Amino acid sequence: MLLDIFLLVAGLAMILLGANWLTDGGSGVAKRFGISELVIGLTIVAFGTSAPELVISVMSAIKGSAGLAIGNVVGSNIFNVLMIIGIVAMVRPIKVEHSIMTNEIPLVVLASVALLACGNGHLLDGDMTDMVTRVDGILLLLFFAIFMRYTFSIAKAAPSHSEPEPRQETSRPEVPVPMWKACGMIVLGLAALVWGGDIFVDSASSLARAMGVSDAVIGLTIVAAGTSLPELATSVVAATKGRPGLAVGNVIGSCLFNIFFVLGLSAVIRPLPLGSIGNLDLLVMTGAALLFWLFGWIIRHRTITRIEGIILVLLYIAYTTVLIVNA
Repeated sequence: MLLDIFLLVAGLAMILLGANWLTDGGSGVAKRFGISELVIGLTIVAFGTSAPELVISVMSAIKGSAGLAIGNVVGSNIFNVLMIIGIVAMVRPIKVEHSIMTNEIPLVVLASVALLACGNGHLLDGDMTDMVTRVDGILLLLFFAIFMRYTFSIAKAAPSHSEPEPRQETSRPEVPVPMWKACGMIVLGLAALVWGGDIFVDSASSLARAMGVSDAVIGLTIVAAGTSLPELATSVVAATKGRPGLAVGNVIGSCLFNIFFVLGLSAVIRPLPLGSIGNLDLLVMTGAALLFWLFGWIIRHRTITRIEGIILVLLYIAYTTVLIVNA
């Protein structure tokens, strides 16, 4: 028990350190190539911080643990939107670019609805078992390819079309990061994030089982939250450094990467029956994405306020409470 607690703290420390390196390195590369931080957040940072979800879901699919594979993705996306966006908005209100509101966030909603449809085969087709089939997995991977093509297209247009992001006032001029150092920080940051996330999940799962928590709850909460800690740390650090594009792009890219690539690849390896992952979880995931989009338009135009951030965090706490009570 004491060893697990020590590893839990050590994993969290590695995640925070890796997030700081990844944020600075990704921002340095973006500036050197004239690419917007949103694009870096949607690709390098988002994919890197989603590496724990990829490893856990793929390994779970190979070992036949479909509930853990799907629960990890669904739980991570719920955590990404409700907790990460909520906490980042509490730290600093998020000014969301117009292109994100009209393109990227609706795509997250669409991905969530697609997974909701896959999980309701008994209602749509009269299937006996709700599952993400290999055909569904192939379609999800094709959606991922389309998303990547779109991301590369906005990368070319970003220097001339992206909206300028507010700069954080500082007492001294910012020194450009050398390319070799920025790339090294990205590599070391990703390594620390993946290793720290792996240590955290293993130790947290061990503690949960010692306390008698079920595997379904572990997949949707502890494992999902643990694998999403890189996204949380990276987004919070980016927000505190005045880089909201990187923070929001990281969350959006991670959500799309989780459903389209992680779940798609896992389903291609082995069809994934949803099992104990029910409509409550899928609807919360879809509703969270929709709420994220709505909050960006109301109260203050294209800004996620601190009050809205508090609401998102409270919704996640309520969802987690329902899971634990019904476990």
